[in-house]
Amino acid sequence: MKWGMIDRYAKSLIKEAGHKIRVSFFNQIDIDSKSDANDLVTNIDKGIEQFFISRIKRDFPDHKILGEEGFGDDVQTLEGVVWMLDPIDGTMNFIHQKRNFAISLGIYAEGVGMLGYIYDVMRDDFYHAAKDEGAYFNDERLPQLEVTPLTEAVIGINASWVAPNRYVDNEKVIEMIKKCRGTRSYGSAAMELAYVSSGRLDAYISMRLSPWDIAGGIVIAQEVGAIATNMNGEFPRLLGQDTFIVARPGLHRDILTNYIRMKQ
Repeated sequence: MKWGMIDRYAKSLIKEAGHKIRVSFFNQIDIDSKSDANDLVTNIDKGIEQFFISRIKRDFPDHKILGEEGFGDDVQTLEGVVWMLDPIDGTMNFIHQKRNFAISLGIYAEGVGMLGYIYDVMRDDFYHAAKDEGAYFNDERLPQLEVTPLTEAVIGINASWVAPNRYVDNEKVIEMIKKCRGTRSYGSAAMELAYVSSGRLDAYISMRLSPWDIAGGIVIAQEVGAIATNMNGEFPRLLGQDTFIVARPGLHRDILTNYIRMKQ
């Protein structure tokens, strides 16, 4: 497999898609909901996913595509090459803020992440990585992450996991939040993965994410030494939803061991 060629192709495709998204603000944006009133989708999400799929199917007909909006393949196995795409990760931000959203793409071969991309469209910030070749912020190589104790850590977490919920013991989460230096929530899993990888956050936690939310970011995070797993300490499921934590080394173990208690 010519991964260098695929890498260049994917970067060009993502930049072209980003331009299409920026131009879309001059047109009408039609908003709909999916699983609930807060799970939003727009005609732009759908159009950008279809743009990716048409190009990838034309140029790599033997590759499979797993996309959030459902226009890709019915992927039941990770055999072969699978592109995992979220055309706009952070659709609520896209609608309400016109920023703080990203294109998220991971390219996997036989279940192994080979290439990862997170493109902050409005800032033109590009996080990308190739397996065993390091991670980059635009053209700058990202350094390996150093150990940070919880007392000095800034953690990305949604406030809904602090309130009583059916996934995790929120009292233990509150303990963690009281002990850490601070928390942030950006409304985009891809953006928060990018921020952990670049050292702007020290950890990111979520109780329910889909493969396209994290596939690209995992490749980037692993290249700088971050640990990415589900709440059982296993590699996240890439064929369905799963819990998720990505953190600096050491901090990952501390959070999972001492502050995460999953409900049965």
